[in-house]
Amino acid sequence: MSSAGTTPPPPDEPTSTAADSGDPRGVPALADGSGGFLAELRDAISFRAFLLVVGGLLVQLAFIVSYLGAFHSPTPHRIPAAVVAPAQVSGQVVQQLNALSGEPVKAVAVADEAEARRQIMNRTVDAAILINPAGKTDTLLVASAGGPSVSQTSTQIAQSVEKAQHRQVKVIDIKAPNKEDGRGLSSFYLVIGWVVGGYLTASILGVAGGARPVNRHRTAIRLGTLALYSVVSGLGGAIIVDPVFSALTGHFLALWGIGSLIVFAAAAVTTALQVLFGIVGIGVSILLFVVLGNPSAGGVYPASLLPRFWSAIGQSLPPGAGTTAVRNTVYFGGSATAGPLWVLAAYAAAGVVVAMVTVVVRDRRAGAVPARPGKPLGAATPL
Repeated sequence: MSSAGTTPPPPDEPTSTAADSGDPRGVPALADGSGGFLAELRDAISFRAFLLVVGGLLVQLAFIVSYLGAFHSPTPHRIPAAVVAPAQVSGQVVQQLNALSGEPVKAVAVADEAEARRQIMNRTVDAAILINPAGKTDTLLVASAGGPSVSQTSTQIAQSVEKAQHRQVKVIDIKAPNKEDGRGLSSFYLVIGWVVGGYLTASILGVAGGARPVNRHRTAIRLGTLALYSVVSGLGGAIIVDPVFSALTGHFLALWGIGSLIVFAAAAVTTALQVLFGIVGIGVSILLFVVLGNPSAGGVYPASLLPRFWSAIGQSLPPGAGTTAVRNTVYFGGSATAGPLWVLAAYAAAGVVVAMVTVVVRDRRAGAVPARPGKPLGAATPL
């Protein structure tokens, strides 16, 4: 018996349920079943997700273009070189080197061998040619610890020039990489690891707690956490390259400090980009540090062998500045490290300032908006 006022459905017209539609959420399916799939597709891939996938594709293609553009055909361009020769031939040799096709060398005359060695070690020049007017064999000084590829290229250029003059050249490497440093790439790989750790950890915190921190206090806490992480990460990298593998030895504390600065620079900038752009900021960080920063860093090929775009930007990005700071600290007595360290410090400071100022401005704007009914002004929002 039915309840009063209720009309039961006819027995030949069963009530439709969500289960009958083939979709547990009740999304109706067309007769051919395609409607349910399309509804699922629209639900699974939102327009925002589609845009993020397209952005990922663009970053991937940019990665390929950047690495191939930088590395597919390394060509020497104005390698700094010193010339030591008697006064009567010095100018002629400098002019001859600077007039080579493609400008592979930028030569300058120096007084003597001692000055040439000093300029190589303080990173003013990459090589020096010592002309012996009394014989048929000249000497080329290089420092392969500053980049084996540029030393090899300098040797090839010198051999070609000397052969054309029916002379020979003897090569002396005045600063080779440590035995455990292989081809002198440990500095580059160490810095890349530090940079990846910085932006990856900042990205993880952003994904876990919200790409845009809810207020200035949460932003300060996140930056403080990243600062602590940077100190630990810098220490870990220094331990790995010094006592563990003995690749870069004798400068443990300096490497610890440089590493901490590199990690925090990458992390602070990534945090600032997330505050500005949300999760898209992670992609911008990858574009900055990986797509542009890694191939231009001077690790595999120094700036004098890279195309002009990459050689121009390399030392203004954390991977390049970090690689130079580490390499010159370990092998060249800290020469020419002030500029790279200032670059890293500038990135770290800019990341902190941009993140904090952006959040403060956003908080003030939010405070000026009248509270919506049912939600008092200043009500807490999940991180």
